[in-house]
Amino acid sequence: MKLAIVHDYLNQYGGAEKVVESLNEIFPSAPIYTSIYIPENMPESFKKMDIRTSFMQKLPFIKKRFKEYFLIYPFAFRSFDLSDYDIVLSSSSAYAKGVKLPESVLHICYCYTPTRFIWRFEQYIENEKMGKIKKKILFYFTHILKKWDIKTAENVNYFISTCENIRNRIKNIYKKESEVIYPPVETDRFSISKNINKYFLVVSRLNAYKKIDLVIETLNYLKLPLRIIGDGPCRKHLEEIAGPTIEFLGKVDEKVLAENYSNCRALIFPGEEDFGIVPVEAMASGRPIIAYAAGGALETVIENKTGVFFKEQNVDSLKDAINRVDKISFDSNFIRQYADKFNKTNFSSKIKDFVNNKYKRIK
Repeated sequence: MKLAIVHDYLNQYGGAEKVVESLNEIFPSAPIYTSIYIPENMPESFKKMDIRTSFMQKLPFIKKRFKEYFLIYPFAFRSFDLSDYDIVLSSSSAYAKGVKLPESVLHICYCYTPTRFIWRFEQYIENEKMGKIKKKILFYFTHILKKWDIKTAENVNYFISTCENIRNRIKNIYKKESEVIYPPVETDRFSISKNINKYFLVVSRLNAYKKIDLVIETLNYLKLPLRIIGDGPCRKHLEEIAGPTIEFLGKVDEKVLAENYSNCRALIFPGEEDFGIVPVEAMASGRPIIAYAAGGALETVIENKTGVFFKEQNVDSLKDAINRVDKISFDSNFIRQYADKFNKTNFSSKIKDFVNNKYKRIK
């Protein structure tokens, strides 16, 4: 069985890239095809992988302006010749599933979400600093890309969704069924601590749609300590609005991340995510979650047992949730045990079985 992995882009490290790491461990001989790869932005583990980039790798200013090339990505993935493979496993929230394949190649797509900036345009650009004319131009192009996106979905033999939330989205947009296999979480890297500190914690890329500004505004008002782990384009703005109780740790290593999870008062998860690995990592550390009641958090967090929800993305709603979390006596051992259902071993086993079973059907 000759298999290739195809991923949207390897220019920043997040949940989707953790999935790619796991796929590489499951299928170590499989090359990874992607539009662009920026080694300095990725962990050392990626340097050992067989990564093959498209012509986009050589485009000018691609490192900083990769979003502005959004109309080029479909052509980049169609340029790959994957006809020599038995199976193509695309890892996609955007373009990777658009590879051109002969009917003899089985195409399985691990789908994080139908392309967010196409199908949820208003939500995606809500907090982006963008002029009205630019927004109108982008909105026009989304209509073109919607047709392309649906067409590429027709060429996928089997979809795997990250959670029920995405399963429903795939059904509604692509009119296709999918099987849910939760993303891998390395729960063994995290542990329960007896030394719980007073700080709340945010772990996130610092992008506008992540709603980190809401957390800062609320913790400023409450004058409570907050640590923020992560980096991104909005960091400067967030530092400007942060009060004296807010601390930015930037990118940290795995040991520091695990320590901050284990010792925090609670993790705050303010945005709507398709799945969200971060809350599961915090729960694997025995800590409760304060999450916006939308998206994947509704599947991973149990109200009043592993965390609490806030229903509106405003200061009053989040403030109320913070007050509630302090009044609940959470069982760290229960939270940790619950998180283990999302572990990496389960993911690997289910992916292997899925791929092998689908391949047997065509042999």
